[in-house]
Amino acid sequence: MMRKNYYQKLAFMGMMLIVLLAFQNYTSREKENFPEIKFITENSIPLNLMEFDPNNLDAKQWENLGFSEKQVFTILNYKKIIGGKFTSKAQFKKCYAVSPEKFTELESYILLPETGKDHHFEKFDTYEKKEIHISGRFNPDRLSAAEWISIGFSEKQAEAILKYKNYLGGSFVSKEKFKECFIISSDNYSKLEPYLVLPVQTPDDFKNYGKNYTAKSKIHYRNFDPNTLDLDGWKGLGFSEKQANTIVNYRDRNLRGSFKSLEDIKKCFVISPEKFEELSPYIKLNTNTNLIQKQETDFSKVDLNIITFKQLLEFGLDEKSAGSMIGFRKKLRGFVNKQQILDTYNIDKNLVQKLISIAPLDVSNVPKYTLTEAPEEWLKDHPYFKYSADKIIFYRTTYTDDKKILKLLKLKPEYEERMKLYLK
Repeated sequence: MMRKNYYQKLAFMGMMLIVLLAFQNYTSREKENFPEIKFITENSIPLNLMEFDPNNLDAKQWENLGFSEKQVFTILNYKKIIGGKFTSKAQFKKCYAVSPEKFTELESYILLPETGKDHHFEKFDTYEKKEIHISGRFNPDRLSAAEWISIGFSEKQAEAILKYKNYLGGSFVSKEKFKECFIISSDNYSKLEPYLVLPVQTPDDFKNYGKNYTAKSKIHYRNFDPNTLDLDGWKGLGFSEKQANTIVNYRDRNLRGSFKSLEDIKKCFVISPEKFEELSPYIKLNTNTNLIQKQETDFSKVDLNIITFKQLLEFGLDEKSAGSMIGFRKKLRGFVNKQQILDTYNIDKNLVQKLISIAPLDVSNVPKYTLTEAPEEWLKDHPYFKYSADKIIFYRTTYTDDKKILKLLKLKPEYEERMKLYLK
């Protein structure tokens, strides 16, 4: 009997063990580990990164760096809030649209100092506010660019104020209109307003008001032939250097060397209807263009760095060749060797070869700089430097040796040789 009970207990324990093993097997299957899933985000896409200045990027370029449209909007707004320019990597990092991971990814490519405290970067701060100084009541219509600068505005702001005045017809007309000039902030307007000698409200006959309000010209006109007038001659008639350049180019390029009628002069967009009315009694137009064309130039005495568009046409170049040569020379601020002239795009090489074999080239007035002293505007505009300008500006804050900077630029030998033509 006892033996029977023993076997029954043993069988029961075996059954329990089988049930437990089956239960364990079932539950372990439910806890089976799933393969790890990784989500590919927009920022994980490999980027073709190169050195960049975050102050020069537009919305599309920010997107190309892996930012979303919303993040780009935030970055550009943040830049406006801090004064329109990032001055350091630390400042850029503070933008909450730039995650720590993203900043780490971009940091080594950013052409900015680590912090804004480095004295080398003081020149990057172009947003310093100037104090406005007013000595007494004044009529803003009579102020020149130099006088606006003396009040406290920058050169570009002064130019913009004068352009706005010309847009209104030559007069600010009223305090109301003066206030609308976008260059003049509300704070500066508050300082200037008590001293302005202008009506408070804009007159009803505003369209004609500007013409009557403009001060009469103090220029003493004499009879002149617009076909023989040079740059200084047009400036003597009251035009700015830029306007005079436009008139000469319009005559020499668009009209092939001469005004044929008063209507041709009137069509030049920098000569306003009012200015044309002032000039017209004194214009003595020589319509005999043959006389002009017969004037011969001794090209053996004409410097290739000052030869004019008109003289190039006289030599036989077509307008396209002449325009390309003058345009390239202007960008370079002057040729330093005759090979550069032959390298100009869209020119008649055979004819130009003949010209440079006759005409001299004076390079004494061509500006040259060291990389550490070259103006930023010159670097960014010059054909030989503009593609490396941001790197040069960045490297020279640390290094004062041109050879070191050139080495860091890692240029092709032919590009480096071109640069050296304009380096001291």
